[in-house]
Amino acid sequence: MEIRRLAWALGVEVLGLDLTIGITDRDFADVRDALHESGVICIRGQGAMTPEDQLAFAAEWGDISIHPYVPSIEGYPGIMKIYDPNPITQTWHSDSTHMSDPHAYTLLLARVLPAVGGDTMFASAVKAFESLSPGLQAMLRTLSAVHEGTSLAADAGLDHDAVVAIHPVVRAHPDTGAEALFVNDNYVTRIDGWTPEESQPLLEYLYGAIGRYENTYRHRWRDGDLVIWDNRSTQHAVVGDVTGEERVLHRVTIAS
Repeated sequence: MEIRRLAWALGVEVLGLDLTIGITDRDFADVRDALHESGVICIRGQGAMTPEDQLAFAAEWGDISIHPYVPSIEGYPGIMKIYDPNPITQTWHSDSTHMSDPHAYTLLLARVLPAVGGDTMFASAVKAFESLSPGLQAMLRTLSAVHEGTSLAADAGLDHDAVVAIHPVVRAHPDTGAEALFVNDNYVTRIDGWTPEESQPLLEYLYGAIGRYENTYRHRWRDGDLVIWDNRSTQHAVVGDVTGEERVLHRVTIAS
């Protein structure tokens, strides 16, 4: 197994694994450590994985989460089909932060790719927080933000209170201790105790810090890529430049 860095802010690739035959404890520990250090990893050449293989490998990371209102693919609870980019997926976000216990990891396996385009952007929320002044960092540590589910939750008939959560604006990673911004334009509606109008200028500034070029990595998908990211330390957004071509990826998320 070989692990190589892809960008300065975050991102590594892993070569030499065949997850259809499993993974040793030692290799898994190295992959997990690489993910915690870099925020996002790409395990190349996994196109032969079956849905059973993907679920088995995902279970190594923790309990598989079943999405409350987006259906799994038939016969494989926990695997979600990702296709047509939309305004939600094209916005910087972490997965399911409207939950009381947001997802820890996401595993996304390329199944059908367009000839070009459909890249996924990743941003380090750790680097973004580190770029702020000590005074702003200190203030942000005292704040929490209100996260609310999107219109898809309402369309599915979920009660509003079931898809609302309050989380600290700055979260320390449970494994590394690194502090990261934990606000995103997909789910956050306001700072807790503030009005939306009062919250917006600060939130927009933080979103801008997250999306600075020097804090990002752009993943250009290859056949068989299995990309895993840490939702506690990163955010992601799809580049919605694909029209008329199929783009299908299979997603599994891991509970906190």
